[in-house]
Amino acid sequence: MFNESSNMKLSMNNQKDVKTFQILWAILIFGLVALMAVYFMRVDSIVDPKGGAAFGSVYEEMEEEEGLYRDLPGTTATIVEEDTSRSNDSCSFELVENVPYDLAFEINSTAAKPLYQAWMRLLDIAQEKIHVASYYWSLTGKDISVNDSSSKQGEDILKRFERLLAENVSVFVAASIPTLATNSTDLELLEEKGAHVKKIDFEHLTGGVLHSKFWIVDMKHIYIGSANMDWRSLSQVKEFGAVIYNCSCLAKDLWKTFSTYWDLGHANATIPSPWPLNYSTHINKHHPLEVEFNGILTKAYFSASPPAFCPKGRTHDLLAIIGIIGEAQEFVYVSVMEYFPTSRFIHPERYWPAIDDALRRAAFNYRVQIRLLVSCWTHSDPAMLYYLRSLRALNNPHAHISVDVKLFIVPVLNHTNIPHARVNHNKYMVTDKVAYIGTSNWSEDYFINTAGVGLIIKQNLTNLQRRQLPIQEQLKNLFERDWNSEYAVNLEDVQGQKDCNWKGRF
Repeated sequence: MFNESSNMKLSMNNQKDVKTFQILWAILIFGLVALMAVYFMRVDSIVDPKGGAAFGSVYEEMEEEEGLYRDLPGTTATIVEEDTSRSNDSCSFELVENVPYDLAFEINSTAAKPLYQAWMRLLDIAQEKIHVASYYWSLTGKDISVNDSSSKQGEDILKRFERLLAENVSVFVAASIPTLATNSTDLELLEEKGAHVKKIDFEHLTGGVLHSKFWIVDMKHIYIGSANMDWRSLSQVKEFGAVIYNCSCLAKDLWKTFSTYWDLGHANATIPSPWPLNYSTHINKHHPLEVEFNGILTKAYFSASPPAFCPKGRTHDLLAIIGIIGEAQEFVYVSVMEYFPTSRFIHPERYWPAIDDALRRAAFNYRVQIRLLVSCWTHSDPAMLYYLRSLRALNNPHAHISVDVKLFIVPVLNHTNIPHARVNHNKYMVTDKVAYIGTSNWSEDYFINTAGVGLIIKQNLTNLQRRQLPIQEQLKNLFERDWNSEYAVNLEDVQGQKDCNWKGRF
């Protein structure tokens, strides 16, 4: 009995061991199959079967870095702690805008400093040197064969640059070639007076253009915004930007981006990979600069595009925008000239949902209020209206999903003699946490092959002594002024708007 019983116990133990082994083996096989499935799903999401550059291959790592998949089942959010550096600069900050002639808002409505005044002040205080990154120059009416009194302010700016050169102030201009201003002689005139001008062949370098618009004055004052060096930007086009005074820490950082353009302004230039370390920065999304703006402690940094022009440490402009949208808790308000979840100048066009997905995700998953104010003018591509309607269709008040879209239309009135004017050219975003002021329209091309910059600002407190609101609150007030104005039209009301190219799309 002992031997039989022992054998039975051994047999039963062996059977248990076999079953345990089988269960463990089954779990291992299942795990391997699951991992292989995830792998092939990932590969499938990256590979473009038509051989083009797929969205996933370019931006998947960016999205993972920014925690954009934090809401997927089985994932947890990764919070990247900000590491800030502190500047002793006490900077002054102003929002600036150009409101086109005959575009009247209500009396006592919110307003920013006029752009012309801001530019003239920068030129008046310049003592040593000015660096200008620009798309093109066209500061006189004769450049486009127009005789109109509204060109005077642009001509004043050009004359002021000439006087500065006569006063031995150095002027450095980086501009794009080929240029839209084929008949302008502004840069040739300034070169004759001693300006240093380089025309950067971005078409050769990246397939895009130099679309950045910023000034650096004496390595301590800054202008950044939507305005081109064009007289219409001072009288006929709605523009928006910012001026920062006495802020050498940020000016020197922005100068590094200027240098990426300037140093490639020669024949047969190629983009270094990687960029030498002297172009790198430690001021970025994860390491913003702490500095005082108007007496309020502020976190700020510059972003840039395209990725090939982001040396080590520089936050890519697209990452900045998507990150800002993802961090919003209450609202995201956007004012841009063009909004396309596609490419615009790459043929054939391709789908590009990077920003569109971020807005939808914020609205649907986190119930963040989305407002998108997009320009419509006589040169708008009416295909844009389909995409805007698609985004607007997500709106569902019963489910507390708030997505609204309006078109801002600048009336042409009696200014029909001026081409490519009468448009809202703004490129900014404001949330409950952050203000973003950029130079790019929102479509793929502006982020993958075209040069642009963005300024990202976060303030938490109000300056009670000066009675100044945080910058993002000031920007929100300006957005709401435009949003609630007679010039902001609901999508369903666009028919009959003669100054908006909507025809055939509704």
